[in-house]
Amino acid sequence: MSVAEEDQQPSGYKRPPAATRFVKGRSGNPRGRPRNRHREIPYDTVLGQMVTIREEGRERRVTAAEAFILQLTRKGLQGDSAAARDSLAAIETARASRHTAGEGEIFRILIIAYGVGVALKRLGMGIKRNPLSKERVRWELQPWIVQAALDRLGGRVLTPEEQREVWIVTHQRDKVQWPEWWIEKG
Repeated sequence: MSVAEEDQQPSGYKRPPAATRFVKGRSGNPRGRPRNRHREIPYDTVLGQMVTIREEGRERRVTAAEAFILQLTRKGLQGDSAAARDSLAAIETARASRHTAGEGEIFRILIIAYGVGVALKRLGMGIKRNPLSKERVRWELQPWIVQAALDRLGGRVLTPEEQREVWIVTHQRDKVQWPEWWIEKG
């Protein structure tokens, strides 16, 4: 059939117009399917996503990879030996895959925490007791800060419940000069 005859052929269902038909011998997808397109797991895509984490009451956004490493490290520090091994393995893998010119570089990892506990520690107002135990961890106030707070009360007297709370969270209770009205001592 000649080109003129093809143009006069009817077009419709299962008969595309001659001008838009595929040319014989030429591919409709000249570049073809990319090789190895779906073989690798998209780690970079998944671990590069931003997630929200909560540290001591504050939220912040980090990559999924960073959140994963932080979680593993925290569990490892709390005594989970499997998490500690996995955390160290992840660090070693990251070191091995890193292509840097300088060998033996030293990196300083700084974990910034927020909250009242951090302020108590930084200002020397409190001591964290049993930091590795989730069930037993607590803060104790230094005697000087308790004394200063008692001096600020003036004529106000604390209830027995309030006295008990203050007594429990005070470190080195014998160094505090308790007021005469204080009844809770143990």
